[in-house]
Amino acid sequence: MAVTLKTLPVSLSAMDVMLDAPVIPVIVLNDVAHAVPMARALVAGGIRMLEVTLRTPVALQCIELIAKEVPDAVIGAGTVRSASDAQAVQLAGARFAVSPGYITELGRACRDMGLPLLPGVATGSEIMMAQADGFSELKFFPAMQAGGMAMLKAWSGPFGDVRFCPTGGVNAQNAPDFLALSNVACVGGSWLVPSSAMEQGDWAGITALAAQAASIQR
Repeated sequence: MAVTLKTLPVSLSAMDVMLDAPVIPVIVLNDVAHAVPMARALVAGGIRMLEVTLRTPVALQCIELIAKEVPDAVIGAGTVRSASDAQAVQLAGARFAVSPGYITELGRACRDMGLPLLPGVATGSEIMMAQADGFSELKFFPAMQAGGMAMLKAWSGPFGDVRFCPTGGVNAQNAPDFLALSNVACVGGSWLVPSSAMEQGDWAGITALAAQAASIQR
């Protein structure tokens, strides 16, 4: 499967990350051996912005391997919760960070390091806090539990200048509906990288899921 990927700027912005493809895969890796073939499978399907979450002991090692061995992938880190997390993932090779919530310390650290950040928000107050610190491209998390599409529609009035990446409960079935909203730039989801497929080494299956995700209209 031949996929043509557009050229990215040397210095990425959060918006570059969000607009590259309709879906950012949320990846939990428990086995270092899965990292590189999984990344290659996603890139082959047209998905290269990869969020490897810091939820397992091998996450940083996996980020480092992907950064070194899959040059077409743009590796990022999820579940980044502190300045020290941000420093660690950047040292491992991550080119962007995603957080489940937002604190000024984290935003300042990422800005100082030149590491694009998608801060997590679930309330209007959190959006205002992130915007006060200069962030207007935000992760809406947990999306379904925090109000889903109805909440995003409500936010489009007072926060019309914000673009969101809803994550949490987003799947192949409801992703198109989220992406149809004017304030949604992309979605985040784990359905592209099912644990069963990784355990079985079904990389072709992951490539097929990535290709389907990359073709969603927005």
